[in-house]
Amino acid sequence: MSRPLIRRRRATDLDGCVAALALVHQADRYPLNWPADPHLWLREPRPVRAWVAIDDGGTVVGHVAVQRMPDRADVPLARPTAEVARLFVLPAARGMALGSALLARTRQWAGERGTDLVLEVADGDAAAAALYERTGWRRTGTSTASWTAPDGSAVSMHHYTLSHDATPER
Repeated sequence: MSRPLIRRRRATDLDGCVAALALVHQADRYPLNWPADPHLWLREPRPVRAWVAIDDGGTVVGHVAVQRMPDRADVPLARPTAEVARLFVLPAARGMALGSALLARTRQWAGERGTDLVLEVADGDAAAAALYERTGWRRTGTSTASWTAPDGSAVSMHHYTLSHDATPER
């Protein structure tokens, strides 16, 4: 397989994104709770932009989205900020640095807009945390999610940030 093409997600990509997400969920339990409507989960809650990685056969092998941050009167943001969400890569397509390439695309988008990026990763997802840290993200804290794991237990979320002017590590 040659390196997949990364391009903006189209409405016609959503079925392929859901199929890829199902394989990722089966392998990695991401998302931790399978959404009632995975098509809607990929489109919501506040999408600004989304990209897919497409292989030579036109199959979606990766995905990432950037979402608007909700307005919060208690924690005003000093600079424009967006959230990276819904990042996944098919198990069969791993090892080609697609996660890094998808994150680089979000970084490019944010840099063009002078926007900082944030994201959250569930405690225990060491591979995702390692990817973020390797690509220049800085862990800024931990909190308990407003939702629970399938067994009803609390979920700890690690928070990461990336300034739009941060230089990626190689």
